Amino acid sequence: MNRYIIESAHPIEKCDQAINDLFAAGYLHHFEWGCKDNDHTGWAIVEAESLEEARQIVPWYLRDKARIVRLVKFDLATDEHNKQAGS
Repeated sequence: MNRYIIESAHPIEKCDQAINDLFAAGYLHHFEWGCKDNDHTGWAIVEAESLEEARQIVPWYLRDKARIVRLVKFDLATDEHNKQAGS
C-alpha cells in the first residue's frame, strides 16, 4: 500500500458540501483544513493502492483541481533514494 498526500482546494461556497461529502464517504477524519484561516483547502495523508484510488477520495466536483503526491521515505543507509528516484 502506498501513502499519498492529498491537497484539495475548494471555493468558499463549497465548504459545507466538501465536509459533508467527505464525512459521508468516511474520510473526514483524514483531512485537516485551512478554511478558518481563509485558505479553503483540505489536506490528508492516506493509504491507497494507486494514485487513482487516492484521487477517488476527493469529491468528484473537486478532483480535477486536487493535487495528489505519492510519499516515500528515504533511507541513505540502504540507498533507497536511488532505487525510488526512478519509480
